[in-house]
Amino acid sequence: MTLLDERRPDALTVQKLSIERIAREAGVSKTTIYRWWPSKAAVVIDTFLDNHIARTPVREDIPAIEAIQEHLTSIAEVYAGYEGRLISQLIAECQYDPATMAEYKKRFYGHRLQTAIDLIERAMAENSIRSDVSPRLVAELIYAPIYYRLLFADGPLTPEAMKEILRTVLEGISGSGRP
Repeated sequence: MTLLDERRPDALTVQKLSIERIAREAGVSKTTIYRWWPSKAAVVIDTFLDNHIARTPVREDIPAIEAIQEHLTSIAEVYAGYEGRLISQLIAECQYDPATMAEYKKRFYGHRLQTAIDLIERAMAENSIRSDVSPRLVAELIYAPIYYRLLFADGPLTPEAMKEILRTVLEGISGSGRP
């Protein structure tokens, strides 16, 4: 979505973007845009998601813990740039626009959460993670720090930081430690 590309002198934020502007940039009518997407948020999310999935793959050919580490690292690398600022804007929009929240959950969050849960379940099947813990909770514990650091600019989004997060969570659920 070039309208949101911060390298453009006339770049917009998600909040300032409009369907009219999207249609004008694409050289089509608003009706054409609405035929394919119900809202500007849906356009932005789909554009973001197409690129995001390609740049943050989940490998099936390596052990699950390694796949999680690679996935975390690729997300951190992508979010360290423009796409991180874009997803932050989308999440901010979700806080006061229920339609944007619904689109975000439907088009992005639900899919990515399920991907993370599948990875955790794979790790459980490989006996890398205890099977008596909630896969969703483990996924949230591993992936939530990325979004916290992104939204609050509180801590690095580096491969080293992702390794530390994963190591800390895995040690915490390994069964060897005590609360």
